[in-house]
Amino acid sequence: MTDTDLIPLSALNHYAYCPRRCGLIHMEGEFTDNIHTARGNAEHGRVDRIAYQTKQSGARVEYALPVWSDQRGLIGKCDVVEFWPDGTVYPVEYKHGARKKWLNDDLQLAAQALCLEEMLGRPVTQGAIYHASSRRRREVEISPALRALVVETAEAIRAMLASGRLPPPVNDARCRECSLIEICQPALAARTVQTELRAELFSATDQG
Repeated sequence: MTDTDLIPLSALNHYAYCPRRCGLIHMEGEFTDNIHTARGNAEHGRVDRIAYQTKQSGARVEYALPVWSDQRGLIGKCDVVEFWPDGTVYPVEYKHGARKKWLNDDLQLAAQALCLEEMLGRPVTQGAIYHASSRRRREVEISPALRALVVETAEAIRAMLASGRLPPPVNDARCRECSLIEICQPALAARTVQTELRAELFSATDQG
C-alpha cells in the first residue's frame, strides 16, 4: 500500500458524520472554520501545552503522537496516549463540546487504538473521549463491532476517493452545525441530485 492510499484518521470522523463532508475535505481540498471547528482547533492546540493529569499514578503521557497502520492503511496522530505502569495503552481524544456520545468520535478513537496495537504489539481495549466543555471523560470500549466499522469506513473512503465522485448531501439537521454548509449548499445540491435521478428514470423509460 502506497502513501497515497493511506486514509487520515480524521477522514474516518468526517465520513461517519457525513460522507459528502469527507469528500469535500479529502477529495476536493475544501475546508473552512466555524465556531465549532475554531473551538476544536484551539482545544487541540491547548492539549499540547497543558500539564496533563491522569488518574493513573506513574503513567507516562505522550502528546500529539504520530500513529499509523500498514495493515489497514491508516495514518494520523493521537491527541494524548497514556502509558500506564501495568502496561495498559490508553488513547484519549480531545473534543471541545460537552460530554455526549458521537459515533464518529468513537470511530476515530478506535482507529487510533488499532494503529497503536499494530505499532506496539499490545492490545488496546479501551480509551476515552475528553469533552473540554464539561471537563469530563467518556470511556469507550474498543469493541469488535467498532473495530469492524473502522475497516469498513476506511474502505468506503478509499472507494469514494478512487471514484472521484462527491457523495450526495444528507440535507438534514447535521448540516446546520457543519462548517462547510456554504460550500456544500445541501438543499440546492439535493434538488440537483433529484433532478438528475428523474432525468435518468425518464431516459430509462423511453429506452424501454
